[in-house]
Amino acid sequence: MYTFSNRLKTFSFALMIVGLIGITWGFLNTPSTIEEAKEIVAHNSQDSHGSSHEVIVDTHDTTVNDLHGESTAHEEGHDASHDEHVFHQLKNRPWSALYVAIFFFMMLALGTLAFYAIQHAAQAGWSIVLFRVMEGITAYLPIGAVILFLFLVLSGMHMNHVFAWMAHDPSDELLANKAGYLNVPFLLIRSAIYIAGWIWYRQYSKKQTRLQDEASEGDNTHYRKLFKASAAFLVFFLVTESMMSWDWIMSIDHHWFSTLFGWYIFAGMFVSAITTIALVTIYLKSRGYLEYVNDSHLHDLAKFMFGFSIFWTYLWFSQFMLIWYANIPEEVTYYVQRFEEYKVPFLGMLAMNFAFPILLLMNSDYKRLPWFIVMAGIVVLIGHYVDVYIMITPGSVGSQWSFISPEVIGAALFFLGLFIFIVFTALTKAPLKAKGNPFIKESEQYHY
Repeated sequence: MYTFSNRLKTFSFALMIVGLIGITWGFLNTPSTIEEAKEIVAHNSQDSHGSSHEVIVDTHDTTVNDLHGESTAHEEGHDASHDEHVFHQLKNRPWSALYVAIFFFMMLALGTLAFYAIQHAAQAGWSIVLFRVMEGITAYLPIGAVILFLFLVLSGMHMNHVFAWMAHDPSDELLANKAGYLNVPFLLIRSAIYIAGWIWYRQYSKKQTRLQDEASEGDNTHYRKLFKASAAFLVFFLVTESMMSWDWIMSIDHHWFSTLFGWYIFAGMFVSAITTIALVTIYLKSRGYLEYVNDSHLHDLAKFMFGFSIFWTYLWFSQFMLIWYANIPEEVTYYVQRFEEYKVPFLGMLAMNFAFPILLLMNSDYKRLPWFIVMAGIVVLIGHYVDVYIMITPGSVGSQWSFISPEVIGAALFFLGLFIFIVFTALTKAPLKAKGNPFIKESEQYHY
């Protein structure tokens, strides 16, 4: 049985406390009025350029002002609208940072659950010694998914403007055409169905594996039940994962859509989840647990990390290339904004999610080195965290972003601490060996 060390437990609590301070700081420092927002923008501009932008005063005579009175009134109206827009963007900053962390860590648990279901549906033998690790990681899903659902409820109550379509702008004709799908009650109903299905399978699979451990030798009843349930769940997962990606991420930029987006989210989710499985496995192995896990198991996990990094890159390039080549205004705005306003994190994310895994994990021998997998895994997870940030923040915060800010770092640290605490607490609830699985001996003796 695994024992949750006091040092790791204290570390997780420290992360949550520091993260909570950062999140609180972010909310306390949002502007409460449009004038405060204008001051913040002016201050940020001064910090960026060395001097504040000076206000240009019109020195035309009264006659010229009269001639251009109508134009001036129009410009003032436009400026007022712009100032209000910037005000809402600044108010969204801590909410957006919070949502990035909520989604990312929920995504790790959900991706692990899908990988776990694939192992059961495929009746894989090599991965059985890793099943308890996967079950521990998926323990975060019920809590993480409920937190995400509560965020959607708060968004629907207009506590934030992360999802701009919830404001019901009557002048937005394109949004009006999507109102049958993009409306708060239907969104919450769909989301509840997704989450309920995922949690049900997680609880059911855990129950069946425990019962299989207690079954008499040769009794594979629970194994067969889980095989059928896993195959059915994967169909449910593929449908709900695609719809989830539209609802929870793509709808933030509600004027834009991509037919590849569901697969794109899946690829990032899957490689991040497999990386998390590898890191938790290596940590437990270093503490003297998982004695049957060998370098062949780690090699296979690293192969999945490498392969799905390539798959993610293929999907990213396919989506980008088609939109760039077609050059349709309604589509290219998504990338124009990210190139113009988020160039450093956008290009940095590409390097971390593609170049680093290629360079670090291409060699077969390196895939067997735990410290090398850890180094590559940390880069991959940070890269995909930035990817989630790039998908969410431009549509909710616009140009008023700051990646190195207390609310962004605080949200990441808080949910990392919560994730560690829940996962490693769950690992203490059952033996780390799924001894009842009929293929456990194959997994213990696996060598490649």
